[in-house]
Amino acid sequence: MRTLEQWFEEYAVSHQNPKNKAIHYICVPAIYFSIVGLLMSIPAGLISTTLKLNAPIIENWAFVVLLFVLIFYIRLSIVMALKIAVFSALCLIANYYIAQLLPLWIFSIGVFVIAWIGQFYGHNIEGKKPSFLKDIQFLMIGPAWVVENLFSKK
Repeated sequence: MRTLEQWFEEYAVSHQNPKNKAIHYICVPAIYFSIVGLLMSIPAGLISTTLKLNAPIIENWAFVVLLFVLIFYIRLSIVMALKIAVFSALCLIANYYIAQLLPLWIFSIGVFVIAWIGQFYGHNIEGKKPSFLKDIQFLMIGPAWVVENLFSKK
């Protein structure tokens, strides 16, 4: 199993251009956020009737999926898992409030499509294919790479 640093080194190969990096710093979190929104849009009656917590921010399919996502990150780095957990919590909270104002699934699809267009535009600028075309796990490395690059003291 590769270390987080090894993943980052390989991911960085196709993310050298400053414009592509800037696009990724916006679009990768937007895609993550929109996926959380899409998962929160799935009816969660089974979860809420089972748990009976009256806590819609955690009684939804996004929360369930994010628990498994965090297992992936814990295997790589506890510190990174904590950072992704904080970002995930912010996504859950923000999506909950967006859902109070408009149809969350429509909003999430719009963000998802626009962000992916941005991603492919960035890779067009870079002149290199997206990393996930080589290994699907890079879809999980992208958010960690953004967190590491935006919030590290390097």
